[in-house]
Amino acid sequence: MSDVSPVVFLLGPTACGKTSCSIELATRLNAEIISVDSALVYKGMNIGTAKPDMSERAGVVHHLIDLCTPDVAYSVARFCKDALAAINDVHSRGKLALLTGGTMLYFNALEHGIAPLPDASPEVRKTISAEAERVGWNAMHRRLELVDSVAAARIHPNDPQRIQRALEVYEITGVALSELQKNTQPMLSTPPIKFALMPDNRAWLHKRISKRFGQMLQRGFLDEVAGLCRIYDIHSELPSMRSVGYRQALAYLDGVDDIDTMTAKVEAATRQLAKRQMTWIRGMSNLHLISCDTLELQGQVEQIITTIRKQTFNL
Repeated sequence: MSDVSPVVFLLGPTACGKTSCSIELATRLNAEIISVDSALVYKGMNIGTAKPDMSERAGVVHHLIDLCTPDVAYSVARFCKDALAAINDVHSRGKLALLTGGTMLYFNALEHGIAPLPDASPEVRKTISAEAERVGWNAMHRRLELVDSVAAARIHPNDPQRIQRALEVYEITGVALSELQKNTQPMLSTPPIKFALMPDNRAWLHKRISKRFGQMLQRGFLDEVAGLCRIYDIHSELPSMRSVGYRQALAYLDGVDDIDTMTAKVEAATRQLAKRQMTWIRGMSNLHLISCDTLELQGQVEQIITTIRKQTFNL
């Protein structure tokens, strides 16, 4: 092994099997897992986020799970601070840091750095949200193209959270987000070793998405969301409620949709999320792709371990 402890990234679209793979890898490599997921940071959001339960976490230390309540905003800047502290903590004990999740923006920020962006402005966000309600997010995406064509090209029209943030930054600073993001420096001391679980057959992933949401409903997902609403001041514009499934569940609990409509909307939104994640992954450099629909779990793990050992002088 080299003198510098490596940092390993394990990415992949939602429902591809990252949790099982990461736990097996951590066990085999004497690693600790650092979650890279913008939803797992929230307490009480367990079923709808497919959060690893305590039995799955037994024997493997997990970091950056259950950090704050759902009525609190968690930012990419805070993630980077928390993740770097966790990496240092893991390395101080002579263990491998395995970062896994599906929030590609977080991975990108750690690897390439984040620009000194303005804090969120509730007033500006309210104005943007009101306009989006009136004209739709596709129109807002076209507006973004006029002020920041680079950001618009990489942000999907069905990604309102990122469209809103890009427009917000421009409204506050008068400078395009993509211009501000040029002034960044990597946050990691050494480049990460990156792997992505990717399906060769998208239909395979769609079946897993549908099956998983059915299981979430059986486990009490709607009761979970109703319980959060009783405890916290929950509304659909909170960052936590932008997680796939939660906003749709709120609409169901408010009587807007019936159960079948809600289910269809959740599955469609999850498929769209997976598509965005895979598009982002395909644009990444120095990435090792691991087939998650043709390789069984052990085959995935062996392929990843072999590559890590080659790159770290026989880890």
